[in-house]
Amino acid sequence: MLGRIHFLNTGHSDCIILESQGKIAMIDAAEDTEYPPNKPHLNLKGYEDQVVDYLLKNFSDSEGKVNIEFVMGTHAHSDHIGGFDTVINHPDINVKTAYLKPYHEENIFFYERKSWDNVEVYTQMLDAIKANSVELIESFDRQKVKLGDFEIEFLNGTYRKRRIKFGENINSAVAVVKIGKYKSVLAGDLNYKDGDEKRLAPQIGKVDLLKVGHHGYVGSTSAFWIKSLMPKYAIVCNWSKAIYPDVRLKLEHISKSQIIATADVNGAIVEFSDNSIDIKTDIM
Repeated sequence: MLGRIHFLNTGHSDCIILESQGKIAMIDAAEDTEYPPNKPHLNLKGYEDQVVDYLLKNFSDSEGKVNIEFVMGTHAHSDHIGGFDTVINHPDINVKTAYLKPYHEENIFFYERKSWDNVEVYTQMLDAIKANSVELIESFDRQKVKLGDFEIEFLNGTYRKRRIKFGENINSAVAVVKIGKYKSVLAGDLNYKDGDEKRLAPQIGKVDLLKVGHHGYVGSTSAFWIKSLMPKYAIVCNWSKAIYPDVRLKLEHISKSQIIATADVNGAIVEFSDNSIDIKTDIM
């Protein structure tokens, strides 16, 4: 076996673990339970304890320690990086490198700045990185790294100011993972509002697996994106009933993808071998 990609069941938030040849990495760490006192509407179900338990149960060494080669926070939303401060600060988890673009609140539109805790979760992750002497890389567009048999390339990994103030999803980084003859794309919350799907799709080409952007909600997964990537498998970090009808239509009728909603199947592990892709569910 070449490796596995673990898609944890964290409701409608993202937590993905890459595993190959005894090495692991994390992309996003799911929603957390913390919220600013002045924003009680953000008292959401958090998953940081489940994420830590999954790491300790499945990846501890003989001394009970978990060693993570790198973490990557796709963008400064709590349903993606909220749990990272808990992971990085845990005494039995060692993170070597963190990929995290800067967050610039002044470039985000007013409603999101008022309603969400982007600043808080970004600051918490950054503080944890510094407190634990984790190497921080803030600009990583087109950077390539190896993880066992995985070849990983980051896209949209350098901060750039947009002409129009959008939400933070516009800044979502993407990971392209090559495993033998297979290719997967972990799209974070990438969307098409400023042409990013159209810009990146030709660089990526056809893929075998797509982690669908923005949990299957409207604003991501354009027809151009799907026609370019044509994934056989579409993993959605959400419940199936929450997938936007237009997104489902494109996946079912353009690419004819097999759709797997992680919250419906209690998480999924995708195993890559030389000549096959196998999916196991009910992992948590």
